[in-house]
Amino acid sequence: MSEHETWQDARLLEAVGAGDRRALEVLYARHAPWLILRLTRRCADPAVVDEAVQDTFVAVWRTARTWKGRGEVAAWIWGIGVRRLLDHLRRRPAAVLPAHEQVMVSAEEQVLLGIEYGELGRALNQLSPELRAVVQATVLDGLTTREAGRLLGIPVGTVKTRMMRARALLREELA
Repeated sequence: MSEHETWQDARLLEAVGAGDRRALEVLYARHAPWLILRLTRRCADPAVVDEAVQDTFVAVWRTARTWKGRGEVAAWIWGIGVRRLLDHLRRRPAAVLPAHEQVMVSAEEQVLLGIEYGELGRALNQLSPELRAVVQATVLDGLTTREAGRLLGIPVGTVKTRMMRARALLREELA
């Protein structure tokens, strides 16, 4: 096991920001598998998912220095990944898809665009990174509190508490 593999995500991301390619390899090995699974829930085309994942880690390499150290690295990577998937879905010609898949991709894209740019998106952006990460993991990705806790590196009770606070803040913001 290399020294990098024992590092926490924040330290790895700092090293990536300083140009450490081995740190990026470890971050990729640690996060690409779950990112692939989560993006596959939104898009059935493995080629598109693979491209989105690769683009995500290129973006991580290029923008690691912009991470402010708030929130979880996994949540930050997820935000990049879902935006890269949306970019690929937008560029994808609808004519090459079977009719049943066009409807699914189109509906999914509309929902994700509405979340990112609509009233809900603005309300989500008002949340702290910690609360937003829990909402993304549990509501948008459909993870259980246990899965969200594992992904975000926090206890299940913390996931539940943050979700309760996020719901209250979202209710106020959207009222």
